[in-house]
Amino acid sequence: MIRLLILTTVATSTFRNFSIATAATMALRSVDFEVFGRVQGVFFRKFTKQEAEKLGLKGWCMNTSKGTVQGQLQGPSDNVENMMRWLRTTGSPSSQIEKAEFKNEKDITEYSFNDFSIRKDS
Repeated sequence: MIRLLILTTVATSTFRNFSIATAATMALRSVDFEVFGRVQGVFFRKFTKQEAEKLGLKGWCMNTSKGTVQGQLQGPSDNVENMMRWLRTTGSPSSQIEKAEFKNEKDITEYSFNDFSIRKDS
C-alpha cells in the first residue's frame, strides 16, 4: 500500500511538472515581419509558406511595392522563434537577405488564421 502511495505521488508530481513545461512550450506568439534584400522573383514567398507549414505556423506573407516581403506569423513560441531565425538568415535558395524586421510581437490566446497563405501583392 505504501509503495502504491509513493508511486502515485511521484507520478502525479512528474505529470504536473510535464504539464507546466508543455504549457510553456505551447504558448502562442504572434509577430509581424518584413524582409529586405533580393526577396522578390526568387520564390521567397513559396519557401516561406513551406517553412511555416513545416513548423506548424499560421499567418500570411506577400510582396510589397517596396520590393520587400511582409507578413505575420502565429504559433507556438519556439516555432515562431525558429521561423524568425529562418527569415533573417535562410530564405529561398536564390534570395539575398539584407535584413528582417519584426514588430508587434505579442502573446496570443488563439489563432487569427486557419493556415499560412500567400496574399496578392500590395
